[in-house]
Amino acid sequence: MMLKSFVHKRRDITEDELMEYNSFCQLLPGASSTQIVTLIGYKRGGVPLAVLTLLIWIFPACSIMGILSFFVVSHAVDLANGPLKFIESLAIGFLFYAAVRIFGISIRNLITFILMVVSMLVTYLLFKTPWVFPVMILLGGAITNISSKRIPEREVIKPKHIRWTNIWLFVLIFAVAGILSETARKNKWDDRHAFNLFENFYRFGSFVFGGGDVLLPMMLDQYVARPNSDNSIKNPGAIKLTKNDLLTGYGIVRAIPGPTFSVGSFVGGLALKKEGKWMQALGCVIGSVALFLPSALLVLFFFPVWTNLKKYVVVYRAMEGINAVVAGFMWAALLYLFTDLHPYSNGVLGWINISIIGLVFILLRFTRLPAPVIVLTVLLLGLIF
Repeated sequence: MMLKSFVHKRRDITEDELMEYNSFCQLLPGASSTQIVTLIGYKRGGVPLAVLTLLIWIFPACSIMGILSFFVVSHAVDLANGPLKFIESLAIGFLFYAAVRIFGISIRNLITFILMVVSMLVTYLLFKTPWVFPVMILLGGAITNISSKRIPEREVIKPKHIRWTNIWLFVLIFAVAGILSETARKNKWDDRHAFNLFENFYRFGSFVFGGGDVLLPMMLDQYVARPNSDNSIKNPGAIKLTKNDLLTGYGIVRAIPGPTFSVGSFVGGLALKKEGKWMQALGCVIGSVALFLPSALLVLFFFPVWTNLKKYVVVYRAMEGINAVVAGFMWAALLYLFTDLHPYSNGVLGWINISIIGLVFILLRFTRLPAPVIVLTVLLLGLIF
């Protein structure tokens, strides 16, 4: 769509520029499609147009998902026994397809396969620990930099001046958000959940390599696994959601146009739903802004130095390991969700769930049916059965 609209029709950028933008955004955490659109706005009108482009791009989907957070909460029982009966299986089917797809893209040799398997096992076994994601990402990038056989050294080119102030701004927001969140938690501020939510989503947006499909396991870890772990007594007031809440949002976001990251508006609303309607609306805004903000900061501040960074082979070697680790995250989340679904203990309903997972995967893999059509089909099955 971008190639057709921005290159061939409007001629805002060249085809080579679009491909370069795509390659650059794949190296960054965050929403890749959103970053590409933001870069196109940046080229045409600088930072002001880039920001406006970003807001226009995310507004429709985030608004819809935010409104649905109120609707789903108000009608949770009826929906769970009706059209949303198989929403969990639907979400698992989408994740299964994404995991298979990223396997084909990221796993190309023995070391990346080993990294994926190790990442999958470690993440699955330590799903309730907060450090597993960043540690595995760092290890993956470091390990694939040990060998120079796959990607040889290139000619050393004198780098241009880098404005490090831009990098520190991103880090500063990260640090301030963390400090305020922890202070609010320890001092039990009345509105502490709003600070916690901003920190959580800003951190998600800063570490999500691979798009919205990788966002799901991070949210499951933060809002489902950790609040129910043995260490939850240390933070009894932590934001807590059910697995069905997250999977409902993940399933619904596939049925609407727009970036998958707009699920943050839905989850943010649910996170603050117990604190009143106004706070729930604030949660929708926080979920949108904090999740997309790192993507915007990284792409707008780091793109001017991309011409320097892309000359260093260490970047490509690191991304090889990071992509393999991300694939492991997705397979770990798939195992976590599937085993928790108890597909073999629910009789006929369990087999229907398994069939839906397989059906969704087959339709995504071997047909050109749009995702919204698949979602509506599963919702219809929920009404029939």
